[in-house]
Amino acid sequence: MGRIGWVDGLVRRIAHELLPPCCVLCGLRGAGRDLCAGCRAALPTDAHCCPRCALPLAHAAAACGACLARPPAWRAMHVPFRYAWPLDRLVARYKYGGDLAAGALLSALLAEHVRSRVPDIDAIVPVPLSHARLRARGFNQALELSRPLARALSLGMPHRALWRCRETSAQSGLDAEARRRNVRGAFAASRDVAGCRIALVDDVVTTGATAAACTRALHDAGARSVEVWAVARAPPPSSSSRQAGASA
Repeated sequence: MGRIGWVDGLVRRIAHELLPPCCVLCGLRGAGRDLCAGCRAALPTDAHCCPRCALPLAHAAAACGACLARPPAWRAMHVPFRYAWPLDRLVARYKYGGDLAAGALLSALLAEHVRSRVPDIDAIVPVPLSHARLRARGFNQALELSRPLARALSLGMPHRALWRCRETSAQSGLDAEARRRNVRGAFAASRDVAGCRIALVDDVVTTGATAAACTRALHDAGARSVEVWAVARAPPPSSSSRQAGASA
């Protein structure tokens, strides 16, 4: 296995030299992580956000008003970007176009952001996709983000730790209250998570309804704590126009 890994690494290095990465957004030669310097600088970072729900704030604060009034079920939320141009293009290409290069880049960017959280996490658990949407899309975007993320951070990812126990409608197009009703009681977790500190992974968080329902299921199964890791935070539908691809 060691020799195979060495050969595989050598092949990758040779391929990188002969075929340098191109920017997945503009097509120019990349400057690390398959992004050119200009597109990397243009990514909409979530610089000032609520530590509990990652909602963008005008200034740094301990929590937003909503989280102070009603703390979420999860311990913290770590999200590097706002769901805005050009990050939203990458998410849409990955999620709806099956662009695996875009997905690998999103996972790598998320890994950079959450690397410091590794000592406080025991396992990664992706948000499960409904059977109907899995058949239609062909893959679970949260699962495919989680696999390279777990490898990069040397964290475990228990098989079938969390699943949907009933079908739900798509979250896109629903307001915040409808989203909460739609996913209430829709998830179940195995006892494999008992006593574990879990990082729940998804691509985009909008209202947090899906994350909350998953967190409750993980807590019911005995998880010690849950924090949410996602690539982007979208504004809730009630505060701005609905955006394609923002589903959580």
